[in-house]
Amino acid sequence: MTGLQYKIRGAVGLDGAALQLPKTTASRRTKRRKPPANLVYGLPLLFAVATLWELAPRLGLLNPIFFPAFSEVVSAWVDLIVNGSLLSDVWASLRRSATGFLLAVLVAVPLGLLMGSYRKFERLTDLFVQTLRNTPQYALLPLFVLTMGIGEASKIAITFYASMWMLLINTISGVKSVDPTLIKAARSMGANDFDLFRNVVLPASVPSITAGARLAVKASVVSVIGAEMLAAQSGVGHLIQNAQLMMQVPEMYAGILTLTVIGTTINYLLVWAEKKASGWKYGRETSAL
Repeated sequence: MTGLQYKIRGAVGLDGAALQLPKTTASRRTKRRKPPANLVYGLPLLFAVATLWELAPRLGLLNPIFFPAFSEVVSAWVDLIVNGSLLSDVWASLRRSATGFLLAVLVAVPLGLLMGSYRKFERLTDLFVQTLRNTPQYALLPLFVLTMGIGEASKIAITFYASMWMLLINTISGVKSVDPTLIKAARSMGANDFDLFRNVVLPASVPSITAGARLAVKASVVSVIGAEMLAAQSGVGHLIQNAQLMMQVPEMYAGILTLTVIGTTINYLLVWAEKKASGWKYGRETSAL
C-alpha cells in the first residue's frame, strides 16, 4: 500500500487499526471468559421447549404419531448419522448451496459495484434486473428441471438465482451510501478514480455487501432444500420429503432439526465474518466475537 493510500484510509476512517482503542490484558481476558449473553439467556428456553416436546406426546397432549417424543427424534437422528445417510445428504445440500452462492458472488458483486458507481450503466440495466429479481425462484424450477434435468445443475441454478439478487441490491446500496465527505476528503488528498474506488468506495461498501451475503446464504439454503423436495435423489430436502411419504415421522423431524442446526451455525459464522470484515465500522465490538 502506498503512502497516499495510507493517508486516504486513515483520514477517512477506513483504517481499522486507526479506530481500534488499546485494550488491557485484563479486559481481553474478561471478554474471552464472558459467554455470549444470548447463549446464557437462550439455553433455558431451549431446554424448556425440549422438555415440553418430550412430555406432551407421552401425556397424550399431542398425537404421538405426528408429534413423536423428542427422545425418539434424537434416536432417529443418531441412527441417521451412524448409518451415514444424514451426513451424505447434508454434504449434498451444502455443496449445491455453496456452489450456487459462490457463483452469485462472482457475478453480483462486480455487477453491483458497476451499477452503483456508474449512473448510466445502472439506468441501462436496472429495469432488466428489477424484472428478474421479482420473479419467484420456484416459478423457474420447472424450467431449470426441464432444461437441465434433476441432477446437480438445476439445483445449483436455482440457488444461484435465489442468492444473486440479495447480493446485487446490497452491493448497489453499499456503493450509493458512501458518505460524500469521505470522497471529498480523498479527492482533496489527490486520489484518482482508482484510489477512490479501492480505498474509499470498496471498503465503505463492505458492511452492506457482507449483510447481503448473509441474506444470500440463507436464500441459497432455503432454495436448495425446496428444490430437493421437488426434484432430487439426495440432500436434506429429499430426506425430509421421503420420510414424510414413508410416514417415518421421527426421521422427518430429524431432518428438520438438522436444517435448524445448519442454519443457526451458518448465521453465527456469517455474523462473525461480517464484523471481522467490517472491523473499521464496528470498532471494539468486533473483537468481542
